[in-house]
Amino acid sequence: MSLSVVIVGGLHAEARRTTVARLLADVPGSVALHHDLATAAAGTVVRTIRDAEGVLFAGEAPLVNDCACCALREDLVPELLRLADDPATRLAVVELWDSVEPRAMAEVVVAGGLTVTGVITAVDPALLLPYLGNGDDLAERGLAAAATDRRTVADTFARQLEYAPVLAVADSPEADDEDREMLAQLHPTARRVPVRGGRPGDPAGTFARAGAPEPGAEPRSPLVAAAFAGFDVEAAAAAQHPACALLPAEADAHGVTTFVWRRRRPFHPERLYAALEDLACAAARSRGRFWLADKPDALLHWDAAGGALCVESAGPWLASLPDAAWEMLPPVRRAAAALDWHPEHGDRRQHLVFTSPGLDRDGLHELLESCLLTDAEYAAGRDAWKRLPPAFDTLLEV
Repeated sequence: MSLSVVIVGGLHAEARRTTVARLLADVPGSVALHHDLATAAAGTVVRTIRDAEGVLFAGEAPLVNDCACCALREDLVPELLRLADDPATRLAVVELWDSVEPRAMAEVVVAGGLTVTGVITAVDPALLLPYLGNGDDLAERGLAAAATDRRTVADTFARQLEYAPVLAVADSPEADDEDREMLAQLHPTARRVPVRGGRPGDPAGTFARAGAPEPGAEPRSPLVAAAFAGFDVEAAAAAQHPACALLPAEADAHGVTTFVWRRRRPFHPERLYAALEDLACAAARSRGRFWLADKPDALLHWDAAGGALCVESAGPWLASLPDAAWEMLPPVRRAAAALDWHPEHGDRRQHLVFTSPGLDRDGLHELLESCLLTDAEYAAGRDAWKRLPPAFDTLLEV
């Protein structure tokens, strides 16, 4: 099947639309498929297919189980397969609706037998901090994808940003060096491609016209190159797992700081629980993995944005598993554990990363250190640790 699929998402709708328009203008034989979930209140999702000249087709897909996102999942692959039957269509640009996350849709497309060649999140750097600081529920902003959607603006935007290997960065006159530095520190491994509007060949546009690449040929447009670069869904999913996620490194520039905190000693559950609010609000974005003294086998995931913190179990630490179980795990997980192995604690460790303008690094360091077991508590041993008050049981729904 020769059809290539690139997924373009992001809550920054204007930046997303500009990115899609550039792809349509720069790749002959390209079309954009978009499902508008804003019409869900009327019982349907509106589907449009367009090219660089305008709308080619518009239709509706009924809700599935009163869920707009479910309707999108059911309708997406059949529509892409129909586009694949047309030999003139070489690239399908799946423009996701505002709050739809690219990971779920990339996995749906690949499961349907199609090839995802790129995943791009469009970003307006001037809006980066306002969205990361927005703790509103998506439902309050009219952006929920289902009646049961409990996500917030901040955590949804963070996942959209951090999953994509390519960021299409809008040429925003309101953005300053702090905004651009914040973007670079949040996702340092991403390829950042500048995007501006304009017609093909127009000096106001960033890119000249470029067709989809032929074998052995390099596309002239950085955005087109990103769309056809290739994408590994399984590797992308593994990279999001808290046990082996490639977290940002230490950085400090243009008023933005990334603070990386690592320790081998476990947290005291009550002291950490008492500090959660201060820690969640200490940075625009924080994430990582940690362990509690009373739950030594549980790898816990830390995910905070917009002042809201999500703590959940991400399964066991490998050190708590029998050797035979290792063979059932992905190689990347085993490699991450082996690289970070400790003779006493195995792969158990605290690894938290905080990124923000104006970060109080010293205060944050002091607060985190105060939540660890004291020397006396640590020396008491694991049997004593397990008898500590289970402060996180309610939060983890144990």
